[in-house]
Amino acid sequence: MIKKATVIGAGAVGSYFIWGLMEKNPECISVVAEGERAEKLKENGIIINDKKYLPEVKKAKEVEGIDLLIITVKKNALEGILETVREIVRDNTIVLCPMNGIDSEEILSTVIPKKNILWSIIKIASERKDNSVQFNAEQTIGVFYGERDSCEISERMKEVEIFFGGSGIHLNLCTDILKQIWYKFALNVGNNLPQAILGVGMGAYDDSEHVHFIYEKLVEEVIAVAAANGVDISDRKGIIFSGKEKNARYSTLQDLDNKRHTEIEMFGGTMIRLGEKFNIPVPYSTFCYHAIKALEEKNDGKFDY
Repeated sequence: MIKKATVIGAGAVGSYFIWGLMEKNPECISVVAEGERAEKLKENGIIINDKKYLPEVKKAKEVEGIDLLIITVKKNALEGILETVREIVRDNTIVLCPMNGIDSEEILSTVIPKKNILWSIIKIASERKDNSVQFNAEQTIGVFYGERDSCEISERMKEVEIFFGGSGIHLNLCTDILKQIWYKFALNVGNNLPQAILGVGMGAYDDSEHVHFIYEKLVEEVIAVAAANGVDISDRKGIIFSGKEKNARYSTLQDLDNKRHTEIEMFGGTMIRLGEKFNIPVPYSTFCYHAIKALEEKNDGKFDY
């Protein structure tokens, strides 16, 4: 039975879990943080949908008896927390890492056993500005999770469902989690990248045939690469993200707006690597990769003309 959970990564995605579990029972959730980040969280908490939350903040070495570890850092921070994950995870710890991309669980399995991991993704339109996170709790599709090598709903999947019961967090128990992960990857590549380059809200995908054209070409590239990896997402059932606002900005554009480095290596970089591996042309992904890397350089001040 899951009694206690901890979150690594109290950002736009982590706040969804912090919000839901603190509303249910503040004693069942903690946040792992170190140094200055830990002090800021202890002192200021985090504002989620205009309400201040003060979760218990612990260092990794202080974490004991955790039944569920939820990892919600950005992909470019994952390598830096692997030792923290190794320190926290015990034999009975279930690990959820609903991160963008297609290989976060494989990376985690280099430091913890695969048997501890439930493969997962999350579909949420959240926006972080400084210490404040906003999302529409009702419209949020939520967490998709399942066993990588099984089409059955396992006992531990049911345990996770029971633990989140009554929290407001939306759960989707999956018997095809690998397909769901690739659906989400296609959604991210198709939606995140053109928007970030053009600086437009999500409504542009419906209102402009040209934006939609770029989206289609990117999704076609992901479908081809997924098929080469043995996953068929050609039906596109999980690629549609309903409930978006016209002015919504996905994470890549949010990062550029706030002069942060993006997760383009995870999106465009992964597509380039897999395209080369399987000899599949990915020209649209390649262009988006270099365009967004150039925008990062501009934000960094490499050129200002």
